[in-house]
Amino acid sequence: MRALDRRGAGLLLHPTSLPGPCQQGDLGPDARRFVDFLVASGFGVWQVLPLNPPHEDGSPYQAQSSHAGDPRLISLQVLADQGWLAPEDLDVAVSCEARARLLHLARQQFERGAEAGIKDAFETFRQRHDHWLDDYGLFRALRRHHGNLPWWQWPPPLRDREPDALQAAADELGEHVAQCVFEQFLFFRQWGELRAYANERGVRLFGDMPIFVALDSADVWCDRHLFDLDEHGTPRHVAGVPPDYFSATGQLWGNPLYNWTRMEADGFAWWKRRLGSQLELFDFLRVDHFRGFDACWAVAAHEQTAEHGYWQPTPGRALFDALVEAFGELPLVAEDLGIITHEVEQLRDGYGLPGMKILQFAFDSDAHNPYLPHNHVENCVVYTGTHDNDTTLGWFDSRSPELQHRICEYLGCDMEDMPWPIIRSAFASVARLAVVPMQDVLALGSADRMNMPGTTSGNWQWRFRWEQLEEGLGERVMHLCRLYGRNSA
Repeated sequence: MRALDRRGAGLLLHPTSLPGPCQQGDLGPDARRFVDFLVASGFGVWQVLPLNPPHEDGSPYQAQSSHAGDPRLISLQVLADQGWLAPEDLDVAVSCEARARLLHLARQQFERGAEAGIKDAFETFRQRHDHWLDDYGLFRALRRHHGNLPWWQWPPPLRDREPDALQAAADELGEHVAQCVFEQFLFFRQWGELRAYANERGVRLFGDMPIFVALDSADVWCDRHLFDLDEHGTPRHVAGVPPDYFSATGQLWGNPLYNWTRMEADGFAWWKRRLGSQLELFDFLRVDHFRGFDACWAVAAHEQTAEHGYWQPTPGRALFDALVEAFGELPLVAEDLGIITHEVEQLRDGYGLPGMKILQFAFDSDAHNPYLPHNHVENCVVYTGTHDNDTTLGWFDSRSPELQHRICEYLGCDMEDMPWPIIRSAFASVARLAVVPMQDVLALGSADRMNMPGTTSGNWQWRFRWEQLEEGLGERVMHLCRLYGRNSA
């Protein structure tokens, strides 16, 4: 199935940003209420950020596994509704410690009294995901056992995955591994139920898959030979982007690079497993940093900035040929922002993949700017902004008076109407899908942005409240959907 098979509109909101009683949003009743809001507003797509378990900084783009789900999203209310928790238990679920205790209690209830059908579903889940599930459980248990140290700082027998050491650890930490496996079952079950609820109402789920994985992850620990690492597990080179208009020293991401020769030798089996896991969760996917499938910026691991790297060619065409052979037409959207070469465009277009247009990038040059609505193409996704951008209102308020005037002249609007003229222009675009962050629909300012790239604190924490949905908001969006042919019905 193609990623964009019809004209539509989507809303960008990570589930952690949903309202709810716990420290972050989850997959419970508020998630279904949000789907109902999407339907009532004419949105046919819900876009989220990666759902994988983050590290302590909360970034979903540096996860501990590319297959596992974030256990923070498990709804305790759903567990209470199933009888695995008592209603009064939920009153104390205000801390991570209380939450962990309740998830352990839910497992005890499951093991004691779950009906046969659910236990069969658990065993089916384990078998379906056996290529990563137990390894991930052991990774999490060992990381906890060693005070959250990264895997390359564990004792060498465990770092190097010596069979005897792994077996001894599995025996010693079996309870923690079993709990982790059970929580993954809960996540996949609840997400699957939410996806079914959305799909039955005409809403498709749009995911996000980073091109690289975190160094401190079960992926790298389990398959070191597929990454550019030395014998101690230390990267030889790491990923980033070179110096540009936005940064004089570039961006040093720190992700390990792939050993593409070894990946290609077994037909890209690692990538097939990874994409398969994601397509189990989503109807279609955005691939972050698509440019890296043609060539990636490789920086020696000892460098302090990204200035002294080089473009390392990658076998993107061979990879995508293998994925097409395995999955058929790829339901992917290419994140093709920034400086994109002709070769990258050929790779994207050769597989019919939609690209992206960001309206916040559209007004800083002349009429030939490719992000201006009159230059859009049909096979793309247009955004007012993304999770990495300021909110559209915050962005507009921070522009110079001259640029604000130019923006309003182009859009034919008054300044005080922002951000709705930008939203309207996204809906009016020929782009097959228009996506708006929830903050823009709520007309929020810079204080409500999701992420500030290049910073490591204060991000990924934003949440909205139901009382922020002003009366008539859904009808206002529905009017735009109907006006520009984007109604999900």
